[in-house]
Amino acid sequence: MSIQQAITELQAVLGDRITTSKSDLDLHGQNETHFPHLPPDAVAYPETTDEVARIVRICAANDCPIIPWGVGTSLEGHALALKGGVTIDFVGMDRLLEVNDADMDCTVQPGITREALNTELRATGLFFPVDPGANATIGGMAATRASGTTAVRYGTMRDNVLALEVVTADGRIIRTGSRARKTSAGYDLTGLFLGSEGTLGVITALTLRLQGQPEAISAGICAFDEIGDAVSAVITTIQMGIPMARIEFVDEATAAAFNAQSGAGMPEKPHLMVEFHGSDAGVAEQSERFGEIVAEFGGSEFQWSKQTEERNRLWKMRHNAYYSCLQLRPGATAVVTDLCVPISRLAEAVAETRADIDASPIPGPILGHVGDGNFHAILLVEPGNHAEMTAAKALSHRMVERALRLGGTVTGEHGVGMGKLDYMEAEHGAGWDVMGQIKRALDPQGILNPGKMIRGA
Repeated sequence: MSIQQAITELQAVLGDRITTSKSDLDLHGQNETHFPHLPPDAVAYPETTDEVARIVRICAANDCPIIPWGVGTSLEGHALALKGGVTIDFVGMDRLLEVNDADMDCTVQPGITREALNTELRATGLFFPVDPGANATIGGMAATRASGTTAVRYGTMRDNVLALEVVTADGRIIRTGSRARKTSAGYDLTGLFLGSEGTLGVITALTLRLQGQPEAISAGICAFDEIGDAVSAVITTIQMGIPMARIEFVDEATAAAFNAQSGAGMPEKPHLMVEFHGSDAGVAEQSERFGEIVAEFGGSEFQWSKQTEERNRLWKMRHNAYYSCLQLRPGATAVVTDLCVPISRLAEAVAETRADIDASPIPGPILGHVGDGNFHAILLVEPGNHAEMTAAKALSHRMVERALRLGGTVTGEHGVGMGKLDYMEAEHGAGWDVMGQIKRALDPQGILNPGKMIRGA
């Protein structure tokens, strides 16, 4: 391996768009949760797919690791330079390349954020629906197969990416998929690269499925005395086929965090936060039916709003929930769990998790996208406190075992990264070895985001 030789050769190609300055390296060695600071040896800022291909070829010739970077909002250490190397930052590849209104699709570069994309789409009457909360890049969302608050209606990145342009580990530029809505031509390479976390190739363009902006939107919030009642209301809503656009759960600790950070004035009880999309008549009917379910399970009267400002305020508060929860213990870091179970086992999973956290020394607010059976516990730990970190990781381990026992997965949307590696064999068995074979076939040198996803990668 000759990382320094790779950097020298890249400087001849990129000039001042590759840097080894301490500030840039430090920025790209940070992460949102408890993983250690792991900076790369250099950061490259390409502007075209051809430049990305040249970067990859030079790095491959020098056995130099490559780490793709969006905006660094991932929670499992995906973009950390575990073995050093060159981080490819896509801030300079952030354009909306094409919009096809009639076909309701568009093509973008990977560095565009979801908020910037929807701002540019506003005049078309279309929008991109996947909303993980953070203002992540579209490339990063594809790499982690992200989802979020709207997945209950619109699906995840898996459902909303039609095609990709990818630079492979040997520097080839390939295209997967097409703008057609279906195909039976060969292997699903688009699906293979989605969720691969930069370990199989570097995504340089994406063709996305778009949705029409709804005629009417209504959002609301209600409280419950017990977690189980709130979750049961969610399960009943899903089983009745009411088309929710969002249905989010927060527990009493998260409600307290909202009050402290946003002045929300919420009772410190479990809450559901919901949103409906459709026609005026459809939204009114769906809201009424949902209100009846809430009343059946003892929920408080719903507070509804069709006002854009009030809805934005509600979802901004929900999107900032992680940072609000961190402030429940100022200075804390967090171990963030990401369990997803079949909807019929959701109440059981949440109740057992809440009891387990309450019996531990670690505070842990619970919230999540419960319409998908996906919820998170934010385990708040004092930095440097070994005993607390050990307790938090033991809690997380038991949550993983619980999810698998109930027929679920160890990560519903955050991905594997560094944090979930130890659980891949338990979930996939021999399938994990097959993933390793795919990795070695496409990246025999192991230079693409090493240390993530695959055993020994």
